[in-house]
Amino acid sequence: MTEATSASILVVDDAPDSLRFLTDTLEGEGYGVRIARDGEAALDSLRAELPDLVLMDAVMPGIDGFETTRRMKADPALARVPVIFMTGLSETEHVVEGLAAGGVDYVKKPIVLAELLARLKVHLGNARIAAGAQGALDASNRPLVALNSAGRILWTTPRSADILAQRFGAAAGDQLAPALVGQLWRLADGEGRVKHEFAGGRVEFAAVATQAEERHFRVTETLEGAEERLLALRHGLTEREAEVLLWISRGKANREISEILGISPRTVNKHLEQIFEKMGIENRASAAAAAVKTLSQ
Repeated sequence: MTEATSASILVVDDAPDSLRFLTDTLEGEGYGVRIARDGEAALDSLRAELPDLVLMDAVMPGIDGFETTRRMKADPALARVPVIFMTGLSETEHVVEGLAAGGVDYVKKPIVLAELLARLKVHLGNARIAAGAQGALDASNRPLVALNSAGRILWTTPRSADILAQRFGAAAGDQLAPALVGQLWRLADGEGRVKHEFAGGRVEFAAVATQAEERHFRVTETLEGAEERLLALRHGLTEREAEVLLWISRGKANREISEILGISPRTVNKHLEQIFEKMGIENRASAAAAAVKTLSQ
């Protein structure tokens, strides 16, 4: 047995002997294995729990492997899983059909184990790179969602998936509310925001790109008080000083800040003096710029 890979593979084949052979082989290599005897069972298994890769028999009774894969790739919640076809069909037209259906590769039956294992390793590695790229977007504070022209969610990064699920009850494959989609379509790339308020905070969408049939939006969630806590932590401020700095960053004058916070303009000035000293700056414009930079990171 090789070192465990921690990857899971769904094997779809109607032949019991083939399933047994592949299960024993893959488990011996450290893979987690699930099986399905036909296309419908494969789709049900995928919806229950996504594997890292699917080994798909091309010829099966009922829904064949080609049609099963086409249905997978039409569902955004399933589409990212790579599919390798297993087939005794060697004509070019069958290979082309498999790739056109959404497969990433194929192996011929009877299967040569060394070839199969090598192809698995390559495609699992590619899938991890793609997943890592989405995680990196989150890590760099760029949680994204991709929508089609109807407002259907095509894919998300992990963080944006959490926000959409919690605040909108939506996941990959779902359509956002028409009113929200209409607002999003009116955004120009990099300009403007669509805000969705909820008890204790808000979600903001910003358009970042349009690619072929996809529109990409940055999704950010701000909880009540989170901005003040961030400013206080980053710049060594008290809670009240952070509140004053936040409103300065939003372009409010001292008199407006005093009304918002329920303190006198003189007290606002005193807080400003402390803010300037702690941040090592000399004026409110510099303080506002520093606050905006902190909040944008």
